[in-house]
Amino acid sequence: MRSSKNLLDLTAHHAAAYLDTIDARPIATTAGIDELRRLLGGPLPETPANAMEVIDNLVRDTAGGLLGSTSPRFFGWVIGGTLPVALAADWLTSTWDQNAASNVTAPAEAVVEEVTGAWLKQLLGLPTEASFAFVTGCQMAHTTALAAARHKLLRDRQWNVEADGLAGAPLLRIFTTESRHESILRSVRLLGIGTRAIRLVAADTDGRIDCAALDQALAAEKGAPAIVILQAGDLNTGLFDPFEAAIAIAHAHGAWVHIDGAFGLWAATSEKHRHLLAGAEKAQSWATDGHKWLNVPFESGFVFVADAAAHRAAFTQSTSYSVPSAGLRDQKDWNPEWSRRGRAFATYAAIRGLGRRGIAEIVDRCSAHAARLVSEIGALPGGEVLARPIINQGLVRFRGPDGQHDDYTDRVIAAIQTDGVAWFGGVTWRGQRAMRVSVCNWATTDADITATVVSVRKVLDAMHT
Repeated sequence: MRSSKNLLDLTAHHAAAYLDTIDARPIATTAGIDELRRLLGGPLPETPANAMEVIDNLVRDTAGGLLGSTSPRFFGWVIGGTLPVALAADWLTSTWDQNAASNVTAPAEAVVEEVTGAWLKQLLGLPTEASFAFVTGCQMAHTTALAAARHKLLRDRQWNVEADGLAGAPLLRIFTTESRHESILRSVRLLGIGTRAIRLVAADTDGRIDCAALDQALAAEKGAPAIVILQAGDLNTGLFDPFEAAIAIAHAHGAWVHIDGAFGLWAATSEKHRHLLAGAEKAQSWATDGHKWLNVPFESGFVFVADAAAHRAAFTQSTSYSVPSAGLRDQKDWNPEWSRRGRAFATYAAIRGLGRRGIAEIVDRCSAHAARLVSEIGALPGGEVLARPIINQGLVRFRGPDGQHDDYTDRVIAAIQTDGVAWFGGVTWRGQRAMRVSVCNWATTDADITATVVSVRKVLDAMHT
């Protein structure tokens, strides 16, 4: 045990040093792939090595290949930093090493899931009777929800998909818009529904689903089992679909409604932004991430299903060697994985540490930071605002002096990354290249926004000289 303590003390030292210097280090990586392979590769080890040396060398050799996505000036994707209390709970999760497959193998974790699932439904404004699962991220949250939808829609047509598979089953149809996230495509592939089942529905000029077009598209399928996927927070602009009207239309056609709320569902915690989710509670399933606005470590996705029986039927599997404790939710009945880590501990700690008001404050503050970034960068010479944030997502581009705006925008983004103060990514939106602004980190301050705008101005000045 003494050697374990020394090793953990060393690891804690390295972790603290990384966090203490995150503001000062370049956000972009500094080592190339070949260099990382040279540092980290080599022949397969044949003999044991000193554990402390292994950790020291791992820290040394990965240093140039770590993207500073936990930095308060990382604005490239919807990635939060990690709250200290959530990080601490995540360390304990690995230390306790509970197999959260069932309430027998991890009773404390099962209770924490039960408590935290109820808290999440309250925070996100979802029905109290909805079931839930803690999964790796929104990818598996979508997959879990759509598996429940597949079960319910086919069972209603006298087809047992869990026993008989999809061969010969009524063909499912998925209705969504072009702005849907690519994880939806992967989920329908994983579930055997197939991407050819997707029917793209027209959107209005802002990108929200067109309700009249949705009505026509559903009618054209003449009662086929249908899933309508709506968005709470588009990845580029942060837009929200018109839930009240769209869900009413979907239900009139007997369709299941799933809401992709990877980060947008957290608007429910904010009095200022809660109205954007009006009607969303009437859907059948919802997916969101914890590693975004809740700022917990990765592998923290959440899924909720209004039809708990359909959710459980899609996943439950009894065994003779694992009999669950009566009166307590058995985790594996609701998850695609069997062996799994205790994902709920970090989320529990984050909610305990922040409370509803603390989470709402992060949502409001990040949204204000995003609005300021888009406005001030868009006002710089050559800058142009393409989409002002509805919440924490926005788009700008840069107009090149030679008229090659797409290429110029990409070169500006690369130069900002190289400058090292802040990090943005590029995206093609409505046929043109843009720089996406995404603010999701609990630690971002007004000073970070000021430093970022100064860096972008310096880059633009250098490119014009």
